[in-house]
Amino acid sequence: MTQLTALDAQFLNIESATTAAHVAGVAILDATGGAVTRQALARLVTQRMHLSPALSQRLVEAPLGLDRPYWTEDTSFDVDQHVFETTLPAPGDDERLAEEVARLHARRLDRSRPLWEMHLIKGLTGGRVAVYTKVHHAAIDGVSGAETLAALLDLSPEPRAVEPAERPRATPPSPAEMLARAAARTVKHPFRALRSLARTAAELDAVPLVSALPGAGLVAQAVRQAAGGRRRVPPLPPLAAPRTPFNGPISGERQVAFGSVQLKDVKRVGRAFGLTVNDVVMALCASALRAWLRELAALPDRPLVAAVPVAVRTAGALERAGNQISAMVVPLATDVPGGVERLRAVKRAMDTAKRRFALAPAGWPVEASELLPPPLAALAMPALFRLASLGPAPVNLIVSNVPGPQFPLYLCGGRVLAYYPLSVVSDATGGLAITCLSYDGMLDFGLVACPRRVPDVWRLMDHLHAAMAGFLALEETAGDEFRDGVGVDPVAG
Repeated sequence: MTQLTALDAQFLNIESATTAAHVAGVAILDATGGAVTRQALARLVTQRMHLSPALSQRLVEAPLGLDRPYWTEDTSFDVDQHVFETTLPAPGDDERLAEEVARLHARRLDRSRPLWEMHLIKGLTGGRVAVYTKVHHAAIDGVSGAETLAALLDLSPEPRAVEPAERPRATPPSPAEMLARAAARTVKHPFRALRSLARTAAELDAVPLVSALPGAGLVAQAVRQAAGGRRRVPPLPPLAAPRTPFNGPISGERQVAFGSVQLKDVKRVGRAFGLTVNDVVMALCASALRAWLRELAALPDRPLVAAVPVAVRTAGALERAGNQISAMVVPLATDVPGGVERLRAVKRAMDTAKRRFALAPAGWPVEASELLPPPLAALAMPALFRLASLGPAPVNLIVSNVPGPQFPLYLCGGRVLAYYPLSVVSDATGGLAITCLSYDGMLDFGLVACPRRVPDVWRLMDHLHAAMAGFLALEETAGDEFRDGVGVDPVAG
């Protein structure tokens, strides 16, 4: 039995009537063989749930909420409370699927059970079915979520044999023990908070919103030097997020869109302009957001600011539930009109952020989670997030890119044709989140939005496809002379 970390607990604390803090994905399967049924999925989960603690552990709350919750094995686990089935109405196209997924994605998970659900969605055209799976962010991050999914997948239509493994079942601490631990944490908290405050001060120039304050960089550098830091870390640009239509108070409703581009095309653009796959992803998002905001006559003159999750999880991702993540905060170059210049600006911004992260990994998300004592954090976080939506935005959105396998996988005998990851939107991080995963030669995008803030999320997906086509046209027709800044730019605008 393990206790949630402060960061894990924050994903519980931020939930409210308008915010559901789970991560999810939609697997599209070729089900022409007829093997993908709810019963088969339930049987598969039952046989393999020991491979991932997130599937079998539930929360135990500390008495009176005086401390962070604990994970414990659910001895009364019932798979029928987690695996469900629904059938889409005709015509069963991608838009109908997205509507059903958005409805499911808007619902919060039941905290009295292990924090996950799986939904088999039938009625799709072309002999396909979809499997929507969501797990609470308190239990997994992007990398461990991908590995949790991988535990259920196979390399061939014939499911592999998995040996059962007995994990020791820890006895939950008694209420008296939890109260004693809470009392000890309360006594130590002022010292922990001071330490976290000092560590956060050393990263003021990397903290959204705060970094734009006058003198933030000088204070951070002085604190680093006082703490014995000899190397000068690369300075970051001001990270002041401009106001956009998707920043502001969100509702509890969700909209979802998804689509794919070929990974070879992304790599081709990357080779032509010296960018990584992740750099091209950021450039695609910047171009799509710029085009969408221009259509609304709402394009800011400053670059949008994106939070980019970074995995810091080491080997053994499935050994414990929870998060091992940090974040880079990066300007998106949405203010740059030319396609090539936008690619170059994204590369500069990402190179700076990566160099900075390599020399001084961003620890402020974890340290900031430690500042408030657990009872106060649980009460204050929903209000603080709501308050953040009313003032200057900390960031405009979250953009996440998760690497995946480049070979076909199977679930209950059905081939996985695509997997669209879906993330969290909140008052503080914006009413739009873009997540992508590379799988079997494709880059699959999942977009989640609050319809109050982004009423036409499929239009944004169209702009992502158009941006990819524009970068390919630029690479194909412009020639080497254009890469030096000459020629007609098909992505300008």
